[in-house]
Amino acid sequence: MYRNRYLERKISQYRAHFPVLLVIGARQVGKTTLLEKLLSKECRQITFDPVLDVGQARQDPYFFLDQHPPPIILDEIQYAPELLSAIKRRVDGDPKPGQYFLTGSQNPALLKNVSESLAGRVMIFEMQALSLAERCGAGAKGGWVEDLFQKDAAEKIRVRQLLPSRDVEATLFSRVWRGGFPRLLDLPDAMLADIFSSYVRTCIERDIRLLAEVQDQQLFSRFLSLCAALTAQEVNRHQLGRELGMTSQTAQRWLSLLKATFQWIEIPAFHGNVIKRISSHPKGYVADTGLASYLQRISSPEALSGHPLQGALFETHVVLDIQKQATLCKMAPQFYHWRAHSGGEVDLLLERDGLYVPVEIKSAARISAGDTRGIRSFRQTYPGLNHGLGIIVAAVAEPFLLSEDILVIPYDLA
Repeated sequence: MYRNRYLERKISQYRAHFPVLLVIGARQVGKTTLLEKLLSKECRQITFDPVLDVGQARQDPYFFLDQHPPPIILDEIQYAPELLSAIKRRVDGDPKPGQYFLTGSQNPALLKNVSESLAGRVMIFEMQALSLAERCGAGAKGGWVEDLFQKDAAEKIRVRQLLPSRDVEATLFSRVWRGGFPRLLDLPDAMLADIFSSYVRTCIERDIRLLAEVQDQQLFSRFLSLCAALTAQEVNRHQLGRELGMTSQTAQRWLSLLKATFQWIEIPAFHGNVIKRISSHPKGYVADTGLASYLQRISSPEALSGHPLQGALFETHVVLDIQKQATLCKMAPQFYHWRAHSGGEVDLLLERDGLYVPVEIKSAARISAGDTRGIRSFRQTYPGLNHGLGIIVAAVAEPFLLSEDILVIPYDLA
């Protein structure tokens, strides 16, 4: 069953103005499915392969384009980079919008080739796994993140309704445990471990081998599991290396490979004006909580509910969901985390138009004044900033004001 995606609106808008659109993101997040849904009546679709030269696209890109005129969807374009310069020549001669729709699941090399070949001719979108709203059938609507930067933010958010529940993931922990890969959403729980195992072997590890030579595959698998254990924590590459008996340089390189294949996301630390007192480590997140649960061998939603990582995985779920909502904002805010050596900490800090919105994330149904310490510490540390509404995202039933300037909202608010 197809579910509407946040990116539909932007792709429909920009295809009327750009000759080339590129959608990048991890494997199996629905990039091609989205384009096929929007363009199926007018576009054919060709998927490239790392081994086979499909249609002689690498050997003779101009001949390939002659045989496959636009509009066309070219899937996994990183396997046929020779096409990009040929596409450039074609759209230079005929700049009509909506000709080539590309997808890719490897970031740095692909974007380098795109920027060199198609600068000014291509619009690039990044796509993640399904947000909670998309999973519940509300993906065509905007979320509450844009409300944070509007006047009367608290009132706008308080009138929002909860997202509808789905029988296959009726609880918070079942939603976190299942994750957001589209093909897994309606499958029985018993099938998920095998599918994630196949995903790791055929997608992540294969892509890593294509990007860089990783000689010890078993060690890399352990590294991947360790990253899942450290989701929602500050990234310390020296610690990662020590844990597995490797150098910090190798840990850094492997983290870069995970980022390049969209399996790992990092959020920078907020510095402000007191750099020496603030942590400079970014915060890292596995890009899907279902995958992280599998890598940590968490066998069921019930096992997750009592697992030491349940708080970190809930935070990962909320941060990823906020990032996905941000794609619908008029302008996406900048994301930071904040932690002072004195102990003050804010899980997520959003900044736009000079307004700073601190967000705390709690996997609990009862929220008290003690849960506002991080937000208040941030405000006291930076009294000169323009502070917005403080937000606590939790497992509560409805939004409510904890104080005049701090709002508690449900994690499943529409």
